[in-house]
Amino acid sequence: MKRSRSLALGALAVALTATLGATLPAAPAADARGSQAPRTGFEKSHGARWTGQPEERDFLAAVDHASPRVRIDRVGVTKQGRPLRLVRIGAPAPRPARDVRRGNSVLLICSQHGDEPSGREACLSTVRDLAYATDRATLRFLERTEVLVMPTANPDGRAADTRGNSDGTDINRDHFALTTAEGRAMAAVLRDYRPDVIHDLHEYGPTVPYYMKDVLSLWPRNLNTADAVHSESTALSEDFVGPEVRRSGFSTGVYGIWTDPESGDPVKQVAGDGQERILRNTAGVKGAVGLLVETRVDALTDAEKADPALNNRRRVRSQLAGVAGTFGFVTHRRARIESATTSARLSGYADHGPVFLGGADNEPAPDDRILADPPCGYRLDAARFAQVKDELALHGVRWERAGDGAVVPVRQPLRDLVVLLLDGRADYHLTVATPMNVCRDVVGGNR
Repeated sequence: MKRSRSLALGALAVALTATLGATLPAAPAADARGSQAPRTGFEKSHGARWTGQPEERDFLAAVDHASPRVRIDRVGVTKQGRPLRLVRIGAPAPRPARDVRRGNSVLLICSQHGDEPSGREACLSTVRDLAYATDRATLRFLERTEVLVMPTANPDGRAADTRGNSDGTDINRDHFALTTAEGRAMAAVLRDYRPDVIHDLHEYGPTVPYYMKDVLSLWPRNLNTADAVHSESTALSEDFVGPEVRRSGFSTGVYGIWTDPESGDPVKQVAGDGQERILRNTAGVKGAVGLLVETRVDALTDAEKADPALNNRRRVRSQLAGVAGTFGFVTHRRARIESATTSARLSGYADHGPVFLGGADNEPAPDDRILADPPCGYRLDAARFAQVKDELALHGVRWERAGDGAVVPVRQPLRDLVVLLLDGRADYHLTVATPMNVCRDVVGGNR
């Protein structure tokens, strides 16, 4: 059983990630009609430079024109006027949002931090390879799974080679407040498509000798992540991405944990807590399987130090290995994933259990950070409702009009999110709403 799964995963990984070899391909792939597939600026330069934004635009336009499996939507625009694009890939053609919500889907978020470009390159070549693939394994995968890709989640930061956007905001800390155009665009994608799996591609700087693996990954640590979603997220990291990364010749570990170079035992935690505003944790709170993947930036071999392009190619290949692991996970655990995400979203209607205002899966929440019996709803006066109405809508939170303000019931699919957004005791609340202990049983829509 394990051997057959391993062989199938290996075949799919090879089919989906043609650029995993020691060097980038000398010539691009071709589609079923023999048309030459476009190449990124990174591929054309053999890794000597990253793909420019005009090159990305032309590359995606060429893929979109050549393949009926691809559709490219503009889902937002940055402060500096750069488009935020969502690429949708499915076979024989991309499905509308309502069908994606009912089916199985995976979302790749690439380069939220503008100075971490390797994930973007992996995403661009993955879009092309999925669009042009002719093998049965990939076609079957796309028939059953919608692949959503935001190739450049932070275009202004990518143009400036900065971690933050044009205002200096770290958009991976904006998945609750939604103050940025980038954060709002991603929230709308999560709301409209409800992806089952979210794979977030990043890079990190190693600390020798404690923190220097080629690829690190981490699941949602937030304690409001449903048990089944948390279980699937850890399986994604430990049973699929990790093994695929190692099979591809790279080392791997857990993000945020320094380890002793001799024993391999944890030394200390340096990152990776349960704060809900980070995408992997937001994913868990919203009922999706989430994974942060971080690949090593710095060259650690003499050859890579002598040839930056060699280091760049290694960075992109290691990202592709992580993506292949996620695709294998979606293929082999489809039913379990759908069960976990569906039950997590439906459990909000039961309105049962505590809401955690702190802690993580490796750090129990103090008693004063646990709402054992949350309010049944929150009342917003006119001023506070006007302040947060748009953000609630982007998150997909339901409310009912109450005079000039609104009542937000806790009994809804995003139950825990409601508390975290509106309760003044939560660390990243949008506003301080009035808790309600008596609520109507019937929950209406936004009206």
